[in-house]
Amino acid sequence: MNASWIALGLALGVLAPATTWAQPPRVPRIGLLSSGNPRSAPNFQAFERELRNLGYVEGQNVAIDFRNAEGHFDRLPGLALDLVRLPVDVVVTATDPATLAVKKASRTIPVVMLAVNFDPVKLGYIGSLARPGGNITGLVFQHHELTSKRFELFREMLPTVSRVAVFSDSETVDQLSALEAANRSVGVKLQTLQLRNPPYDFESAFRTISRSGAEALLVLEAASIYRGRSEITQLALKNRLPTSFAFPDYVEAGGLMSYGVNFGDMWRHAARYTDKVLKGAKPADLPVEQPRNFELAINLKTAKALKLTTPPSLLLRADSIIE
Repeated sequence: MNASWIALGLALGVLAPATTWAQPPRVPRIGLLSSGNPRSAPNFQAFERELRNLGYVEGQNVAIDFRNAEGHFDRLPGLALDLVRLPVDVVVTATDPATLAVKKASRTIPVVMLAVNFDPVKLGYIGSLARPGGNITGLVFQHHELTSKRFELFREMLPTVSRVAVFSDSETVDQLSALEAANRSVGVKLQTLQLRNPPYDFESAFRTISRSGAEALLVLEAASIYRGRSEITQLALKNRLPTSFAFPDYVEAGGLMSYGVNFGDMWRHAARYTDKVLKGAKPADLPVEQPRNFELAINLKTAKALKLTTPPSLLLRADSIIE
């Protein structure tokens, strides 16, 4: 055999294994488990924008696997198992049922939770806020802690209102208790509408409000209610009802006012926690954080449509005003 052919053969023999061994770097996978809201919802969009700010580009150096129970909580265990089996490197959740579903599906895959309206320590998901232990960390916020203040601000906007309708569901029991406690010294007639079987029939709920003679609507916060924020705000305008909400997203959609945390900021912070986990941080060592800044938002366009005069004291305190 020609010597040059022998040399070429030897060279190829040496190079071939190197080509075979060279593998592309593994792309990390983030699982997003939603209880009811689509991926286009403002909270998920805020999360993904912050990931991009941190250098993650979907399809290039990260994969995002989104699963949505569409308000049917019984689907969450199966969706959680689906994410675990992929497998993903971290799962992000925002409700008690979603967090519980992932906890049952895996005790090792990291979870970044937004514990809104549930106590993760009391439920045994984490050891403490300072030292979570286990595979779960994130942020925690209880709406019931601000319900009294929200009611106070709503009454300041509507000092002559004597009958207020309230949207509540199975996830807002603590908020409703806080509202009823705050009202004991006030005496406003509260008409509570218990919403059942999501996705909720808000048109039917508003027909009930119309027959009752309620003059305003205070909406307690839960994932299945948040999902219908646009429908709620538009039906409220149609029925000429002033409204109070927990998130500015409702005010941007046409609601009258809100007081609470900036949910978008919480989701941006969740993205930063996710980044830490993907870079090797252990959830057990990442303290669970609580938001400390609360925002008052007022929609003056809606106030004008309802022929309401906003007290100057509220305008001075407002963090966000839509005109």
